[in-house]
Amino acid sequence: MLLENIKRLTQEVEAYAIENKEQLETFRNTYVSRKGQIAALFDEMKTVAPEQRKQVGQELNQLKNLAQQKMDGAQETLEQNATPDALSGLDFTLPPVPNALGTRHPLARVREQIIRIFERIGFNVSEGPEMEDDWHNFSALNFPENHPARDMQDTFFLSKNPDMLLRTHTSSVQVRVMEHQKPPIRTLSPGRVFRNEAISARAHCVFHQVEGLFVDRGVSFKDLKDTLYYFVKELFGPDTQIRFRPSFFPFTEPSAEIDITCLICKGEGCNICKQSGWVEIGGSGMVDPQVLENCGIDSKEFSGFAFGMGIERITMLKYQIKDLRLFTENDARFLRQFEAI
Repeated sequence: MLLENIKRLTQEVEAYAIENKEQLETFRNTYVSRKGQIAALFDEMKTVAPEQRKQVGQELNQLKNLAQQKMDGAQETLEQNATPDALSGLDFTLPPVPNALGTRHPLARVREQIIRIFERIGFNVSEGPEMEDDWHNFSALNFPENHPARDMQDTFFLSKNPDMLLRTHTSSVQVRVMEHQKPPIRTLSPGRVFRNEAISARAHCVFHQVEGLFVDRGVSFKDLKDTLYYFVKELFGPDTQIRFRPSFFPFTEPSAEIDITCLICKGEGCNICKQSGWVEIGGSGMVDPQVLENCGIDSKEFSGFAFGMGIERITMLKYQIKDLRLFTENDARFLRQFEAI
């Protein structure tokens, strides 16, 4: 009786058609699973006479292997045939979707442009600490003890050490260079600076400066003017005009403010330039002899010039940006405007 059931199931397994996943699952439940018909036949082996168990066992194992092989083969065939169906709706001739890459910050772009311009005329880049001491930030640069810039309204002093502060300009880097390097010195000092100011569309407590220094024998104010003329023409274009206005800085004498023609109105007058046609981009002057002496350089043998500019101010002029706060808000809509630059 058991041999007849084995032969019957063998015929059923051989004739069973598996064309989809549903039929495969039905086949597995009916024949191969632990509760299937083949497993039930194994449970009946205990009723078989001992002299027939070997023959019946062999037949039953052959049936089990047949069913397992058929199920495995059908499963592999269905998986292979499923791949074209899953991709049949795709158009491989369409162009790929580009990755959403970021863009460089406009301040970083302008900073790099400024550095490249000055590197072409022999300036190298020097950097220094953002937490500075009083000597390098003030005293060595001829700031007297009662100077307004030392007041808490302008400077962030570190409470644990009253002699330490967050640098208010990158001139402190120039002091460090002059202390450790003998002339000739031709260096550019870009970096972040801090001042205790209210944040508005035209001011911020954290911003970026780039300052230049040239010290050698026979350096004159003409060298300063020629250097800045070259820089302005390279960065803003050959039609940009530049002018110098007398001013005062503790560390330079004589000193001058640097103005260029307004890039928005092209010198005709607008709200940005206050109808003057000119906008200020920085300050400059000949290095005060006392500053050279403070840094260990003989002022009778050497002279030099220095200049400083705000990178935010230059970037605002170059790209006609009217709100300084946009640089630090990290608004993706603002930053995407510079993807093609």
